[in-house]
Amino acid sequence: MSAVERIPVVIVGAGHSGLAMSRVLSEQSIEHVVLERGDVANTWKTERWDSLRLLTPNWLTRLPGLEYEGDEPDGFMTVPELVTFLERYADHVDAPVRTGVTVTSVSRADDEYLVETDAGTWQTPAVVLATGPFNRPHVPAVSAELPPRIDQVTPRDYKRPELLRPGRVLVVGASATGLQLADELLRSGREVTVAVGEHVRMPRTYRDRDIMWWLDQLGRHDERYDEVDDLIRARHVPSPQLVGTPDKADLDLNALTDRGAELVGRLGAVNGSTASFAGSLRNVCNLADLKLKRLLKTIDQHAGLDEGPRPEPTRVADAPRVLIDLVADGYDTVLWATGFRADYSWLDLDVLDRKGEIRHDGGVVTGAPGVYRMGLNFLRRRKSSFIHGAEDDARELAGHLTAHLALV
Repeated sequence: MSAVERIPVVIVGAGHSGLAMSRVLSEQSIEHVVLERGDVANTWKTERWDSLRLLTPNWLTRLPGLEYEGDEPDGFMTVPELVTFLERYADHVDAPVRTGVTVTSVSRADDEYLVETDAGTWQTPAVVLATGPFNRPHVPAVSAELPPRIDQVTPRDYKRPELLRPGRVLVVGASATGLQLADELLRSGREVTVAVGEHVRMPRTYRDRDIMWWLDQLGRHDERYDEVDDLIRARHVPSPQLVGTPDKADLDLNALTDRGAELVGRLGAVNGSTASFAGSLRNVCNLADLKLKRLLKTIDQHAGLDEGPRPEPTRVADAPRVLIDLVADGYDTVLWATGFRADYSWLDLDVLDRKGEIRHDGGVVTGAPGVYRMGLNFLRRRKSSFIHGAEDDARELAGHLTAHLALV
């Protein structure tokens, strides 16, 4: 394509959020195109580890016009199963996806936007950014101080234990990703140390129901962004310590120490080959345990039942190590399970704050009329980053988008 093509809406990204928005726009006969740098569900195909499963049960895996129809509603999809589901969805809704098209720039063009790609240019009054929140692994600056002989790996690069060097592994981060990878490494026979910062402890099941069922019953998934007291805080709460396995097992720090993991505090500094860890491990774990008790109490009250079973408090050694000589102690690898950041390097618009995060009001991008964001944590509801959260967000943002198109 050589000439600039005009179209009412460009959606960037063909993951579940972009496809959900495509479906909603199609319902309203709004012409659009979905641009995807790889294939449908590209990030799931290429940037996840082999054993990953969704944290949400299958009965929650639904998008506008399609929901899970298999015979394991309480199971958890593997990544290949999810990719198949999304590919089927793209076909089901006949989404106008152009794969293998990398967006290189989105910029202003008078009152519209110019979307430049390696396969041509589109001019449009409306752009939906559905590129996901997990584009770049976040690696703390302290990583630069690690000795060169220590391998540094992120969850985007990690695939399976045998691809790491054989020595000890320091996993930095104790949210869902950190615990899942630490657990897999322990089961493979590795010696693992976990650096634990703030985390959210959560059982897989409670009173014989999946915890997601209870959160749904409590209305937590539907809590709106404009109803919480501290939205910034809510959007940055760590992902809960959950894993989706066939046996619906809990995965918490006690499970890791049962398998031999050592727990240390938050990684603070590296001097030479010596890593320093915060001495607040016990307090951090106590706080997570306290919040878990509050959640379970809320569930008990909601169900009108007496207090149910409570998990054992997190076990912490009497004197967790605060200094470890990584080289002398045989560590080969540091695995950074310290979160991800969105990549907006191709966005030539003044819409980012000083931390590089996009400014928006429930997905309506601030300072750029006609630009929308989807798929971020707590975008419009607590469930926004989950697959089943895409529909409500898409319908509300599509309503705003439609009103915008009527004005241009």
